[in-house]
Amino acid sequence: MSITRDDVLYGVLSLRQPVDGPRINVDTILLAAYVRDTFPRGGGKVLELGCASGAVSLILAFRFPSLLSVHGLDIQDDLVRLANGNAALNSLSDRVSFTSGDLRNVRSLFLSQDFDCVLMNPPYEEPGRGRLSASASERAARQGLFCSLSDVAAACRYLLKHRGRLYVVFKAGRAVELFSTFSENGLEPKRVRFVHPLPGRSASVVLVEAMRGGKKGMTVEPPLYIEDGEGNYTQELLSAYTKEGLPCRFL
Repeated sequence: MSITRDDVLYGVLSLRQPVDGPRINVDTILLAAYVRDTFPRGGGKVLELGCASGAVSLILAFRFPSLLSVHGLDIQDDLVRLANGNAALNSLSDRVSFTSGDLRNVRSLFLSQDFDCVLMNPPYEEPGRGRLSASASERAARQGLFCSLSDVAAACRYLLKHRGRLYVVFKAGRAVELFSTFSENGLEPKRVRFVHPLPGRSASVVLVEAMRGGKKGMTVEPPLYIEDGEGNYTQELLSAYTKEGLPCRFL
């Protein structure tokens, strides 16, 4: 496997990741930045499903030093080895760890309702839909070869404590499918933000915060734009790359 070493959060973290395979991108940066500090006093436990080389988990551990632990799960063994190496590289191994496993088998891997927060960038496509990635590792992460939305929702319901939070970034065109699947599994979408490449363009992805056992009712936040229409990144996007992440005005 060919590896690059890249800076994250303007050099605060260092990340080794595969050349051909899932790499940190704008979507995953926004996912990490969308997580709010709703953790219990004295810390909390976080689990990232489909953690790849561990970037999102490491960002959360850095942003929220009061967290007791951050765990990551991925079905690809080589990525899990990279992720654990990245935890050591950034001196976070005392609070961050990664495990190989299939989220469809979470009952054999973790205790029920053991996490305050679960997050994931689920595969955007189902098998047979969308353009296939050239890399087998990338296909596993993006093409839904190993899990469906129903699998993700069932796993998160099992893992989350009552009123625990679930954060995902997902393809905007499948937002209705995402909302209905979560709701059917007792994971109520509470906060939603659509992300657009620039003003006047359709949304590409959606950021979602859901709650296990939450009441019905959802806040749709103003759109987030990647660029301002004049070729410049917006200040809101750039804030996602800082230690603080995205500002939240809707609590």
